[in-house]
Amino acid sequence: MSQSQLSDHVWPVPGIAAEGLPLIGVGAALTAATAIFSRKLAAVPLSLTLGTAYFFRDPERALPTDSSLLYSAADGRVLRVERVEEPRYIKGPALRIATFLSLFDIHVNRSATDGIVRYIEHVPGSFEAAWGDDVHEVNERNYIGIDTPHGPMLLIQIAGLVARRIVCKVAPGDTVRAGERIGLIKFGSRTDVLVPYSAAQPLVVAGMRVQAGITPVGAWNE
Repeated sequence: MSQSQLSDHVWPVPGIAAEGLPLIGVGAALTAATAIFSRKLAAVPLSLTLGTAYFFRDPERALPTDSSLLYSAADGRVLRVERVEEPRYIKGPALRIATFLSLFDIHVNRSATDGIVRYIEHVPGSFEAAWGDDVHEVNERNYIGIDTPHGPMLLIQIAGLVARRIVCKVAPGDTVRAGERIGLIKFGSRTDVLVPYSAAQPLVVAGMRVQAGITPVGAWNE
């Protein structure tokens, strides 16, 4: 299903994605060990540990309640809003809204609307810069197809130049709500939302900043 899954033994920490806790723990231990010999040198692992904690931040967010809207699946900057052909799940003309996540954005992905997960596919690939024109075809990526009250929706988690690990937390048959966590991509990436072209009107344009589960990116036509 996914390249990585959450370990059952990881103790949750509010505001931090569980996938980051092992890295933060190692960094904290290295910082403490280094501080025994030199507090000055300990500043290096401490900075890396704090940076890791910042990257894996995962604030609580209220789930949106307006079912007439399609919400962003990621925090970041809208790269493009366009019409494409989608043969995998939508199987026809689709509206694609692509969002680029920098190292400084929250990397938790959330569902763009309510629905039932019907399709999961992980595709190995390269790790080119996530803002490239063809990264959705050549980079490591994970497809999540969701059956919604408005028709099929496809979410694509795309690895980037630095991002080397995609985490998917849902499986076929799972029911998801708009704004619910569905996974994350580690260290810089891109997330695409696709729906049938006639199903929704876009509410964003390239260059806009969006937040997962908060910013409406489209309005359903029915």
